[in-house]
Amino acid sequence: MLKPVTNDKLGKEGYIYVSYGHPKYLKHVIASVSTLRRYDTKRPVALACTKKHKNLIKKYGLEEVFDHLIDLPEEHASIVGFKHNFYNYLYFDKNLFLDSDIVWCKKPDSLWQALNAYDFTITGNLVSDNFFGAPKSIGVAKDILLLRRKRTLKRFGLTYLSRAQTGLMYSKSPSLTKKVCELAKEMLKRKADTHFQSRKKEKGRNEESCEWSLAMAMSKLNIPVYAWFQGHTSPQLDYIAFLADHDDDFEYVKCKYYCNDFVYSFRGLKTDWIKSLLITAFSLIPGKGDHMMVTPHCLHFGWYHEKKPFFDFSDRVWDDLVQAQKLPKTSLGLEDRSSNEA
Repeated sequence: MLKPVTNDKLGKEGYIYVSYGHPKYLKHVIASVSTLRRYDTKRPVALACTKKHKNLIKKYGLEEVFDHLIDLPEEHASIVGFKHNFYNYLYFDKNLFLDSDIVWCKKPDSLWQALNAYDFTITGNLVSDNFFGAPKSIGVAKDILLLRRKRTLKRFGLTYLSRAQTGLMYSKSPSLTKKVCELAKEMLKRKADTHFQSRKKEKGRNEESCEWSLAMAMSKLNIPVYAWFQGHTSPQLDYIAFLADHDDDFEYVKCKYYCNDFVYSFRGLKTDWIKSLLITAFSLIPGKGDHMMVTPHCLHFGWYHEKKPFFDFSDRVWDDLVQAQKLPKTSLGLEDRSSNEA
């Protein structure tokens, strides 16, 4: 079992990725790092990965993609397993963790400067909506009518609940990070006392969520989230094809960002014509339709139905790597997408 890292740091500031499960996720990490290296060639990248993925990296000569390879034990090879034990992987003085389905769109220097104000934080919104950790359908109406969110907060002694989005997590304090993670584990054990449901009930998901438990732990400890939506300075934005303008390799990225939070929330609807109808209708109200074209630091392909452009990009990055090293395209089985997304 790995022990928390408090000494023998690998650098002042560094990025941390994690890779486990189907080999295709290793391909996703490589694609993400390739976009990071367009804008930052100095800060080191560490990959926490299972023995299987580490062997694949060494077998096919991919070590140069990463500055450090960290052993990931099987008990941490899941969303909850890793993120609820994040304190074990703080190998730099200042650590920025990223999900593998993220594309970098611009230089990260200003983001590092902003995050320096925090000992630990996760991107998110100050107030979570009713869908956070709850049914993503009309079923949420029952939660609203029965005041289940309010009852959860009261039961746990909370006065607010933020919306944590763990695609980006930052830490420069191992002790505080451990405190948050350990409390999140306790929150998850008490899921039956909350209104939250298993993420596995969502289409295409086969792992439990870590986000609501971390959000509750941060609320209990009065630790703020780092604002997810900041217009031009947003740390990350969801990839929504309906609102995005980009080239195939994401070297040029512009996202249509609605300044009104309620109007911008329509981005999550799956049907474009419904999105368009609602946005057009509410835009009749002065100020509701105000929008800007922005380039976030990161573009996150977190929506299951919006992932195809990232898959296609990952394929091209891998094919280029294969061509450069003269490896067989199917050598890692990366062409198989049949398994569910985590």
